[in-house]
Amino acid sequence: MEQPKFFSAEHVAKVLTWNLVNSAVEEALRATGPTEANPQDTDASFAIQPTRSVTSCGDKSKLLLTMPGFVGNYNLNEKRTNTLACKVVTSFSANQKLSPPLPNILANILLFSSETGQLQCVMDGTQITGWRTASASLAATKYLFLHLFPEGTGKAIRVAIIGCGVQGQSHAMGMCKTFNVIDIYLWNRTKSKADQLGEKLRAEFPNSVNVHVVETPEAACREADVVCVGTYSPTALINYSMLKHDNVHINTVGAGQVHFGEVAQDIYDNGVVYVDSLVSAKTELKDLKAKIVGEVGEVIRNKGQRSENNRITIFQSMGIAAEDATVAQAVYEALCK
Repeated sequence: MEQPKFFSAEHVAKVLTWNLVNSAVEEALRATGPTEANPQDTDASFAIQPTRSVTSCGDKSKLLLTMPGFVGNYNLNEKRTNTLACKVVTSFSANQKLSPPLPNILANILLFSSETGQLQCVMDGTQITGWRTASASLAATKYLFLHLFPEGTGKAIRVAIIGCGVQGQSHAMGMCKTFNVIDIYLWNRTKSKADQLGEKLRAEFPNSVNVHVVETPEAACREADVVCVGTYSPTALINYSMLKHDNVHINTVGAGQVHFGEVAQDIYDNGVVYVDSLVSAKTELKDLKAKIVGEVGEVIRNKGQRSENNRITIFQSMGIAAEDATVAQAVYEALCK
């Protein structure tokens, strides 16, 4: 029996690109919703992904999560593919305070043969988690917001980043790499993190993106078309009065004790919510007082057609196993070339 391969974070980093991740994540979202394939529809993909298990490690700031998933009949590198995977995640919110600091979220992905069930590889999943989470926000921004405009993904947009940790950094880079971002506004409770991210973005996009480090979340949101919130804050950081009066899309991906704590109730009262998985939402968002319209995957399958035209859309990201599975498969194939 062939021994499973091991791919470290360094291996994964060599092949990660936004094109690779965005393509894989869109396929995962497209597959999410239908629970079984129609034998008559050879183009239909599907995903089977039970609600994640969460084990508290003594207190709620230390969690172990397992996320198994199967994605069937999806498109990878122009061929139909099946993927069986399980991500094992630890979320320890004090890790950034260690010396030296560690990421708050650490992950490994187990990839299995979909034919025999044999373990093919163990892959560091920490970077994949950051990238695929941002990529899901990119897909939501593309299909819930940019599809409203004639110029589509070419539309010039202004982006606010609330929280410049791992998720803020991946969202900022992903937004600027994928869309026509003309201004990006950075806010972080500790300003030095926003300054560091600002320097990185100015070096990466010296002529195309105006980078602004601001003092308050309100200053970040004032002109923003797209707002990305990714923190551990237990209380709201943005409210309705901070938003501009035109169409606004919000991606909220915080990993705090309450998934929806970063965004004030008055934003939910004036907007509509889309999720990555309605099944997960029934458990993880059961206390959210908001109108959950549906899944982003359904909008992708409908080529950007939405059932409503509310001016504020909110993507409530929880992270789904299908995203980890398709990205891990794409990374595995790139590394095994």
